[in-house]
Amino acid sequence: MSSENKHPVKKRRKLTVDDYVEGVLEGNRTILARTITLIESNAEKHREVAQEVLKRLLPYTGNSIRVGITGVPGAGKSTLIEAFGTMLCDDGHRVAVLAVDPSSSVTHGSILGDKTRMEQLSRRKHAFVRPSPSGGTLGGVTRKSRETLLVCEAAGFDVILVETVGTGQNEVAVRSMVDFFLVIALTGAGDELQGMKKGVIELADAIFINKADGDNKQRALNARTEYNRILHFLKPATEGWKTRAHICSALTGEGIRKIWEVIQQFVDTTKTSGVFEKRRQQQLLEWVEWMVEDELKRRFYENEAVKEHLPDIQSDVLEGKLSATLAVKKLMDLFDGQDETPR
Repeated sequence: MSSENKHPVKKRRKLTVDDYVEGVLEGNRTILARTITLIESNAEKHREVAQEVLKRLLPYTGNSIRVGITGVPGAGKSTLIEAFGTMLCDDGHRVAVLAVDPSSSVTHGSILGDKTRMEQLSRRKHAFVRPSPSGGTLGGVTRKSRETLLVCEAAGFDVILVETVGTGQNEVAVRSMVDFFLVIALTGAGDELQGMKKGVIELADAIFINKADGDNKQRALNARTEYNRILHFLKPATEGWKTRAHICSALTGEGIRKIWEVIQQFVDTTKTSGVFEKRRQQQLLEWVEWMVEDELKRRFYENEAVKEHLPDIQSDVLEGKLSATLAVKKLMDLFDGQDETPR
């Protein structure tokens, strides 16, 4: 008891909007991390402060190259990202690695494992590795990831790597917030294509076949040929840019610099044609749409009348007393305050 009095727990000082903004612009990593935690919070009291901070930081955003990265399980994505990020830091870039993992809302986990796997990169002075916010819908996680991306840009990171971790719709979500989309593949393209959705390949601005080393190198070269044959028949993901397959090895470092060369070539080509800016503007409008949908869904399920009657309506649907269409109408009437369901 007496020892507790001698060593009281020091409470963290509450930051003002000015503190957050100044800290981020100065590149203060502690305040940067606290700003992102503020943005990721679902608490209503934090939303207003977070949005004010973002509003003040917006003029300092937009100056990075945003790269989305996805890959099939076992493709060595994290190892490759670490090798790529480390190379960029060596070249004088400031690199932020963000993860989008809507599947974490199922387990309410976080991909902290990636932070430990990228141990070398995490320790670099000019790198920042942030796991995905856990919990929430795809739209919610995407909103937080987009806003985190903007905060990192304001903090001076000039290359943002956005990694997709979960499965399903998240590749499309990441495509909608980046300039360049990179797919990491493995050898044995014919077999792997059975497991890799065609839709993912259609989003790619480049495919890099990893683990092209040792006895595996010839297989990687064969896979590159196969992917390029397939890409020839697909519509390019970006207007005026031809998506191609390449080989690399995160283990030996071969081809890692080629990734950056391809990205720089892509940026030069799309900025000259105006496609780069056009895509960013389109993404901003899409972002507004996503956020409207997410906010409507949140308000709907937080509505008191909906919360009260939802279990009974669900039971009626399961018991065959109510069709799905009528159930939706009933719920929407409750939401609009027009339902006269007896209590």
